[in-house]
Amino acid sequence: MRRGAALLLTIALAACSGSPVIDNKQQSIPSTNNGFPAADRPVASILSPRWSTEEARDRLNEAGQVMDLASIKPDMTVADIGAGEGYYTIRLGARVGKKGRVVAEDIVPDTIQKLAGRVLRERLDNVSVRLGLPADPRLPENSFDRVLMVHMYHEIESPYEFLWRLWPALAPDGQVVVVDANRPTELHGTPPELLKCEFAAVGYRLVSIKPMPSAGGYIAIFQAGAERPEPSAIRACKSGKTAAPATVPSDSKEP
Repeated sequence: MRRGAALLLTIALAACSGSPVIDNKQQSIPSTNNGFPAADRPVASILSPRWSTEEARDRLNEAGQVMDLASIKPDMTVADIGAGEGYYTIRLGARVGKKGRVVAEDIVPDTIQKLAGRVLRERLDNVSVRLGLPADPRLPENSFDRVLMVHMYHEIESPYEFLWRLWPALAPDGQVVVVDANRPTELHGTPPELLKCEFAAVGYRLVSIKPMPSAGGYIAIFQAGAERPEPSAIRACKSGKTAAPATVPSDSKEP
């Protein structure tokens, strides 16, 4: 990489709330807090930063429907967790407008570098990128009206720690929006009942859950509850490696 391009990448990575760049070495730092329970379920591997082509997803108006259901509006501050190549990042930036803010986070250094390059090329002045950790998105506190996790929740190895560390990043009335498939985690999905249980274990409450065929499954929206529990008080949800897909609640249809 040329020196000028490297400098621009550094600026893009550092842009989020003026925080220092999180370099690749920090990516491999394991959590030092052993108070969180382990997930009682398989964890899907990260296969690719691309779930489908952007053209195919746009033909289904995937991002538009998700943003509408999540009530994402101009001037909001939004985090795109597991941003990959930036399909949602780019469209979120357009939705929130010049006075809004989008922070794109991923844990794969090469992916986040490529996304930073795309942000620079497309001159997305309201978008920043951030390299997170597997159990900690490392987002600034009290900042986000919405946090999106699209087709990536099943890849989180330590969901209870991740959700616990995500909690402080939410602004008052902020919401976490999860889009996933209704199938076992080892098949790159999350049964809705398991998703609800894991969020509830960390003190979140379910706002809504609806089928989302255009995104390959369902959309679930959560808010932080009255109190975040201490890590030692969190109890893992029981699922088992052979757990069958759970049924979407009665107000929804199975995707």
